[in-house]
Amino acid sequence: MTQQKQQTLGKEVVLKGKGLHTGLEVEMTVCPAEPNHGIKFQRIDLEEQPVIDAVADYITDTSRGTTIENKNIRICTIEHIMAALFGLGIDNALIKLTAPEVPIMDGSAKIHVEEFLKAGITEQDADRWYFEIKEKLVYKNDDGTEIIILPDSKFSIDVTVDFKSKVLGNQYARLTSIDEFAKEIAPCRTFVFFHELEFLYKRNLIKGGDMENAIVIVENDVPQEDLDRIAGLFNKKSVERIKEGYLNNLQLRFLNEPARHKMLDLIGDLSLVGFPITGKVYADKPGHSSNTEVAKLLRKAAKKALTKPAAPKYDPREEPLFDINAIRRMLPHRPPFLLVDKILTRSETTIVGIKNVTMNEPFFTGHFPEEPVMPGVLIIEAMAQCGGLLVLGNVPDPEHYSTYFLKIDKVKFRDKVVPGDTLIFKLTLTEPIRRGIVIMSAQAFVGENLVAEGEMTAQVIKNK
Repeated sequence: MTQQKQQTLGKEVVLKGKGLHTGLEVEMTVCPAEPNHGIKFQRIDLEEQPVIDAVADYITDTSRGTTIENKNIRICTIEHIMAALFGLGIDNALIKLTAPEVPIMDGSAKIHVEEFLKAGITEQDADRWYFEIKEKLVYKNDDGTEIIILPDSKFSIDVTVDFKSKVLGNQYARLTSIDEFAKEIAPCRTFVFFHELEFLYKRNLIKGGDMENAIVIVENDVPQEDLDRIAGLFNKKSVERIKEGYLNNLQLRFLNEPARHKMLDLIGDLSLVGFPITGKVYADKPGHSSNTEVAKLLRKAAKKALTKPAAPKYDPREEPLFDINAIRRMLPHRPPFLLVDKILTRSETTIVGIKNVTMNEPFFTGHFPEEPVMPGVLIIEAMAQCGGLLVLGNVPDPEHYSTYFLKIDKVKFRDKVVPGDTLIFKLTLTEPIRRGIVIMSAQAFVGENLVAEGEMTAQVIKNK
C-alpha cells in the first residue's frame, strides 16, 4: 500500500455529557498531539493528572463497554471515541477527562466525528506504520463468537449478529473501506433490550442511560406498571407503551443499525492494537470480550513485528552496486571461498549484499549430505567478507588493503540455511573507524527471517 503520513486534529475539540454507566457529568477535551504520540487518555480531575495509553495491554473490564486501567486509574466506555479516531485516521491525540468515563453523547460516534471534522485533520511529518496481517487468525469462544482475520491490502469488516430476537432478527453489516466509516457506521447507536434495563441498573450500570442515548428493544407486550417503574429509574415521567419494537417508537437510522453498531464497537476495540491494521475481518456475534481478546493477540504480534529486525528489500531484477567481477577486484578471496555474489547498496555506515546458496557448493558434499545445511561458520565468513567490502569503501585504493577480523561476539544462529536460499547480509558500523579498527553489527536474512546475527571487530591493514 502507498505510504501515508500520521495525522492529528487541527485544534482542540470539547464534548460534554454523561457517562453511560457512572451517570457522572464529564467534560472531554480531545487535543492534537505530536507524531508517534498515539492515543492517550488523561484524568485531569485527579491531583497527579495521570495519563494512560489507549492500548490493549491495559484492558481490565469488558462488561457492557471497554475499560482500560493502569495503576488503579480507570477510563471506562472508550470504544466509541476510539472508533471515531480510528475511522477518521487520527493517529495522535490526548483525551482529557474530568471523570472516569467517556461521555456517551447520543450512543454513537456521530457527534465525535462531526466535531473532529469541524476541527480539521492535520497531516504530520512522520510516516504511519501499519500492522499488516500476514497469516490467518481465528478466534472462537464458548458463546459462539467467531472472529476471523485474513491478510489483505486494506482494512475491511463483515459483521453478522443473531440475538434470537423477533424484533432484530439476523443482521449483517459490511464496511469495505474505512473511508466509509463517518457516513455508514459512526451514526449507529448502542442498543439494549428492555428486559435487561432493571438488571443492569441494579448492578450499578447504565446510570447515565436514557431514551436519547440508546435504542431500547421491546420483545413483548409490556404492562404499563413495568414501563412506569423503568421510567422512574431513569428520571422519566413515562414512556410510551407498545406491543413490540422500539421504545417510544424510535426510528432507526439504518435498517441494520444494531449490526452496524456492533461493527462500531469492534472497530473501537481493535484500535487498541495501537496501530492501524490491514486485513479482512469477519466477525460473527462479536462483543467487547471477544473483540478485546483479538486486540490483545494482534497487539502482541504487532509489538513482535515492530521489534523484529527488518530485512533489506531485494529485487533480483535491479542492477547491483557491485557484481561478482567488481567484488573480485576488491577482495583477495577466490572460489570456493568467495562467499559474496552481489553488493546491493553501500553507504558510509551500512552495506547490503547477497549470496545465492546452491546445491553446487562444495561444502554440501560433506556437511549433512543427506539433509544439506550451510555451516554456520561459513555464514559468519560470508558476513565478514561483506563487512570487509563496507570497510574498504572508506579507503581510496581498496585493492591494496585487507580486512582481518579480530573478534566475533554475540553470534546467534536462528534458522537453517539450505540449498535454494538467498542470503541477504546487512552490516552496519556501530562506532566510527579509529586507527583502522572497525566495529560492526552483522545480520543475515533469508526472505524476511533473520537466520544469523553477531557483532564483529576488524582491522584494516595495508598489504605488503
